[in-house]
Amino acid sequence: MGKKKKPAVRRQHARATISDVARRANVSPMTVSRVINDGGKVRDRTRQAVIKAIEELGYSPNKAARSLASASQIQIGMLYDNPSGTYLSAMLLGVLEQARRSDTQIVVTECATEAEGMAAVRNMVKSGIDGLLLPPPLADSPRVLKLIQESDIQCVTIGTKRSEADISSVSIDDYAAARAMTEHVIRLGHRRIGFIAGSPDQLASDLRLCGYRDALLDAGLPVNECLVVQGQFSYRSGLDAAEALLDVNPRPTAIFASNDDMAAATVATAQRRGIEIPAELTVCGFDDTMLATTIWPEITTIHQPITDMSQAAIELLEKNIRSYRDGLAPERQQLTLDFRFMQRDSDAPPPRAATKQPPRNMDRASS
Repeated sequence: MGKKKKPAVRRQHARATISDVARRANVSPMTVSRVINDGGKVRDRTRQAVIKAIEELGYSPNKAARSLASASQIQIGMLYDNPSGTYLSAMLLGVLEQARRSDTQIVVTECATEAEGMAAVRNMVKSGIDGLLLPPPLADSPRVLKLIQESDIQCVTIGTKRSEADISSVSIDDYAAARAMTEHVIRLGHRRIGFIAGSPDQLASDLRLCGYRDALLDAGLPVNECLVVQGQFSYRSGLDAAEALLDVNPRPTAIFASNDDMAAATVATAQRRGIEIPAELTVCGFDDTMLATTIWPEITTIHQPITDMSQAAIELLEKNIRSYRDGLAPERQQLTLDFRFMQRDSDAPPPRAATKQPPRNMDRASS
């Protein structure tokens, strides 16, 4: 008789996480991490229970999890697909500068679709990446985030606030920023204010739209849906959206775009039609990227500290990775940095023919 084959280990491995091992061994994830990293202060009986759970579940920790606490260099993957080249440039500037200071290696991968993003996550985890940095839109993808959580790898999102307790994020208050800009335009005297929304698959887009709507309602102004046009955060989508808004009769006296790319496209569209900015049309943007100050007139916008946000995200991710290597539970944080209102040359009171009496709520607020 031939030798009996050993029973195959159940292949639920790809789905098993450090939390699954902890539950099977009846210990904390931190204890499992200590065993994986060959750390001390773990009883032999506990160590054996963890090892047995790993074998039963077929859990295969990535190289980052096996790294010793003394390992120096950290490797971080950044997955991006952002239609705004100026936003991406500002973010990369912060990422690379912070990585240079801390001797962290950055692997940048473009992912044009959610499916490509998921494939990139799998490949990076398999290669032993230490952590992932996710800007929008992948930062807002539930499927990508779920895969990262199941893969037991450190992650920080940037530019979007996460509600998940186990995912850290760095962002600004998009709602408050958009509301502040809309209130500024209302104070100038504008009553027909157009809005170009951002990509619908990004949380920041909804928050900025809500800030615009609430500012109008609180000022006693109606939310005219024909003055809200969908954009995609790209210059091209801004051109199309501006054309649609300027075709409305009567046309808006001000247009607030959800980012500077679409605001710049609005300026170009208006100038092509012979509409003077800001005398005949106020245009405002969001982000304060380089584009806001490289066109004429320079754009009044919201300064989002993109470079500072990316640096903070890398610092937080490095801190979490080192904690994980040391067998400690990483600290999850939702950091909110300050935004600033940047008034430049693209805003002014509306033409006299379009000026009306302030709405009731605005009168009361100023009295």
